[in-house]
Amino acid sequence: MKIVIIGGVAAGAKAAAKSHRELPDAEINLYTDDTHISYSACGLPYYIEGNFEDYRMLLVRSPEEFESTGVHIHLKHRAVKIIPESKQVLIQDLNTQKAFLVEYDKLILATGARPVIPKIKNINLPNVFTLRKIEDGIAIKERIPKSSHVTIVGAGYIGIELLEAFVRQNLHVTVCEYSPFVMNFFDEDMSKLIEEQLNSISDGRFEIFTSELVTELSGDANGVNLVKTGSGREFYTNMVILCAGVTPNVEIARDAGIEIGVTGAIAVNEKMETSIKDIYACGDCVEENLLISNTKIWMPLGSNANKEGRTAAINACGGEDYFYGVLGSAVTRCLNLTMSMTGLTEKKASFLGYKPVSVIVTKNDKVGYMPDVNNITLKLTADYESGQILGAQAIGAGDADKRINALTAALLAKMSVAEFYNNDLTYAPPYSPTIDPLLNAAGILVKKVKQKD
Repeated sequence: MKIVIIGGVAAGAKAAAKSHRELPDAEINLYTDDTHISYSACGLPYYIEGNFEDYRMLLVRSPEEFESTGVHIHLKHRAVKIIPESKQVLIQDLNTQKAFLVEYDKLILATGARPVIPKIKNINLPNVFTLRKIEDGIAIKERIPKSSHVTIVGAGYIGIELLEAFVRQNLHVTVCEYSPFVMNFFDEDMSKLIEEQLNSISDGRFEIFTSELVTELSGDANGVNLVKTGSGREFYTNMVILCAGVTPNVEIARDAGIEIGVTGAIAVNEKMETSIKDIYACGDCVEENLLISNTKIWMPLGSNANKEGRTAAINACGGEDYFYGVLGSAVTRCLNLTMSMTGLTEKKASFLGYKPVSVIVTKNDKVGYMPDVNNITLKLTADYESGQILGAQAIGAGDADKRINALTAALLAKMSVAEFYNNDLTYAPPYSPTIDPLLNAAGILVKKVKQKD
C-alpha cells in the first residue's frame, strides 16, 4: 500500500502517524513545502508574547522521529499537480527545482490555508509580516527589540491574540479593523462589549479603530514607517502585521476535478473522502458540517484538523471511522479577557431560518467573597418555536470558557433550554455561585421561548 500525504502541521502529521499505526507495513510519504513538519501554529502568538524563548517548544514531532518509524518526510517539496487517472502526484523539489512523479494507492490532502493579503499600496515593504509558519513567528519576535510601535491589520482571533503579545512586550499597538466590529464572528452586541472592555484597560498602551481600512504603507529600504488609512489617518510604525484572515489552499484539488464546497473549501463526507475515489482531505483545506443546523461551515482550527487527520487515515487504510462535524466552538484571550462561543449566533440563526430569542446576563463567575472573583457576560440563544438551544457566547475576565464548554454537550444532545435549566452543574465557592450564570441565563430564556401545552 502506497499512501501519499500532501501537507503537514496538524492534519497531515496526524494522518501520517495514524496511517503508520493502522498499516505498519505501508509505504507512507509526506510532502510539504514547509520547513517543519509537525508544530503548534496556534502557539505562535504566545511565543511572540514571551511565554517561552525557544521556538522549538512549538515542535510536536521532528522529521527524524517520523523517519525512525518508517514514515518518509520530504520538506520543501511542493505538490504541483494531481493526476487521478494514473494515481500520481507531480512533486517539485524546492531546493533543486526538479519535478518528479510519485504514485499512490491512497492520497490524503492536508494542504491547509494561507493568509489573506489585503490590497494595500506598498505592502511588500520590509517588516510587513503575516503569521502562519514558524519562520513568521521568529521574524516578528526578532523585530520586537528594534520596535516601539506595531500596527495590526485585522481584529479577528490572531489579531486580538497578537495585541496581547505586543502589549506584554511593551510595544504601543494600533489595531485597524475594516469591519464595524472587532471579533465580528460574535453578535454585534457582544463584539461591542469586547471592544469596550478592551478599551477600558488600554491605559494608553493601544488603540483600536473599527471601520478603518488601511490603504497605503510608506517606508524605505529599512522597512515600513508610516500607515495611511481610508479615513485620512496617518501614523508612524515600526512594523505591520497582516491579520486579515486566511483562505483554504484548494487550487491543486480544484485543478484535479475535486469538488469544492459552498464555503470555498474542499467538500468531504463523514469519512473525509473527496469526490474522487481514493483521495481524502482533512484540516484547514476542508469544510465541515455544522451539527446544529446541518449546514456547511469552514472552521480552520487545530483541534478539528487533528480529528479529521485521524479519520482520513483510518479510512484510507481500510478501516472505518467518521467525523460528523463541529459545533463552531472557539475560544481566545486578550489581556485577561476571555472570549468564547459555540453553536449559532443570533444573527446566523436568523439567516438560517430559525426564530431565535436570546438573553444576556452579567454575573460573577464564582461566589462574590472569593478573592479571584470576576464578572462574565453570557449570551444564550434558543429557537422560539422548539425551545432548542442554538448557541452561546461568553466574554469576561472570569471563567467564560468553562460555561461554553458545558453548553457544547447540550448542543450536541439538541437539548431544549427547559431541559438544560434542570442541569445539575457543580457548585463550590471557588468555582461557581450557588446558581451558575448558565442557569441564570437559562432560567430567563425559558420564559422567552414558546410555551408548550
